[in-house]
Parts: sequence; C-alpha cells; structure tokens
Amino acid sequence: MAILHLMVGLPCSGKTTLARKLEKKYSALRLTPDEWHTRFGHDFGYNMTESDEAIHNARHEAVESLMWDVAARIIVLGVDVILDFGFWSRSERDEFRSRAKELGADFKIHFNDISEEELFERLRTRNAQKPEATFVIPEAKLKEWIQIFERPSPEELE
Repeated sequence: MAILHLMVGLPCSGKTTLARKLEKKYSALRLTPDEWHTRFGHDFGYNMTESDEAIHNARHEAVESLMWDVAARIIVLGVDVILDFGFWSRSERDEFRSRAKELGADFKIHFNDISEEELFERLRTRNAQKPEATFVIPEAKLKEWIQIFERPSPEELE
C-alpha cells in the first residue's frame, strides 16, 4: 500500500533535506513546489509589492494543484509520494489525510521541530547563499508566517 508523506514546517526547517532522504529510503516520488515554481523565475524577495506577492501566491497554488494531480495518480499506481508543501494548518493536513484515505493510501506526517532562533539562522544563510530552486525570504515574512503556523499535535504525528 502506498504512503502519502507530508513534510510539515516553515521555510528553513529542513523539510526538503529530510524529504530527499525519505525519497531514497522509500523509493518515493518527491514533489517540492519551489523546484517547479522557480522555473518561472524568482519572483519572491525583498522588494515585493502586494501585487507581486499575490501573483507569486497564485502561481504557487497552481503548482501545488498540479503536483497533487500527479501525486494522486502515482499513489493509485502503488508508489509512495512525498509532498514537500509545508502544510502550515491542521485543516490542510486533515484534508490531505482524507485524500490519502480516499485513494486507499496510508498517511504519515514528518515534522522537524526546530527553534525560531535556528529558523532565522538558517534563513540568513539561505538568503546569503541563494541555493538553486529557492527564494530569498525577508525575515519579516518569516516572522509573519511563524505567527500563523499551526504545529502538529501529538495525535497527528502518531
């Protein structure tokens, strides 16, 4: 039976690094939105307007929707899938748990619990190095996102 793996966490929490390890461990298809999204350009950064951010977010949602279509087909074929989307809210995680069940797949959440201090340290390094297939993220944005992120409950992680 295939497993739908959700990578949960904020940017710089180590989701993609862990997803790459799990991809090899489970011979799974890993779907990381930034790797697809950045093929259209690096449109997120320090001098964004609200309009720029809205365009970025719409494109990102379209990429994730397309990735789900691919993931659903792969799961039906019996192959594990790793969605490296972040899944910041409980409702998103519950929705994908239901989707996995509808497809007859098992479900697992992977969450790297790191401190805010470590997140900001990693963000500064990432922004300075600008690794391929990533976006520069202003510290103010990460602070904003920390406020809306819903940590997985112990029951979700079981």
